Amino acid sequence: MPVNILFIGDIVGKPGRQAVSRELHRLVDRHRIDLVIANGENASGGFGITVETARELFATGIQFITTGNHVWDKKDAFDYLDREARIVRPANYPDGTPGKGARMVFTPGGVGVGIINLEGRIFMNNLECPFKVADREVAGLSTSTRIIFVDFHAEATSEKTALGWYLDGRVSAVVGTHTHVQTADERILTDGTAYITDAGMTGAFDSVIGVRKDEPIQKFLTQLPAKFEVAKKDIRLNGVVVRVDEVSGKALAIERINVSCE
Repeated sequence: MPVNILFIGDIVGKPGRQAVSRELHRLVDRHRIDLVIANGENASGGFGITVETARELFATGIQFITTGNHVWDKKDAFDYLDREARIVRPANYPDGTPGKGARMVFTPGGVGVGIINLEGRIFMNNLECPFKVADREVAGLSTSTRIIFVDFHAEATSEKTALGWYLDGRVSAVVGTHTHVQTADERILTDGTAYITDAGMTGAFDSVIGVRKDEPIQKFLTQLPAKFEVAKKDIRLNGVVVRVDEVSGKALAIERINVSCE
């Protein structure tokens, strides 16, 4: 039997949370979804995640949350990352960092799915090599499941593509996040791994990657600091549906999702 996984691209602020609340159940029914994963690192005010916003997302039907570099923007989330087994932060942060970078989750039917979160290094933080960390985490999860889903939170398309090929045949899916711009390169790689460079954004598209347009434009014009506020118009939900063979862990299909929520 195939396992259908819905991954929701970066949820940005209240508009993104409202989009999930409005559309998730329809998507689950339409695609017969067994597991819902979402990137929630920008769910609280456009930057970071809090206990309250995480619980709100879980209440919509999201079963697991991945994050990225902005997960540290709300300090009250630090202890929560240690307590909440349904959230991961990038696995290639140093030892002693709150939370974990890989965990197991089970579908309602009892199928185990390993989830790994990684962060890129090009134009981002100076972290441990995501390729080597992926080797370690895949080896650990492979003893318990053949289905492994990777959220690679990275800026450079080359780095994301390279990791996809590097893990091809060893994981079920490598899905990119962080840029908030959905790419049109979804495919099944040679040895059975589903891949897309970026799943996109869930939030306001009348914006600059989710925030009001005037503020980032002014920053680009002046190079001065600016306070960004979440935009509110043209709300959409972006993501992908990945169908995985339960026995082999190979991807059978990947489909982009782009739903207007207005």
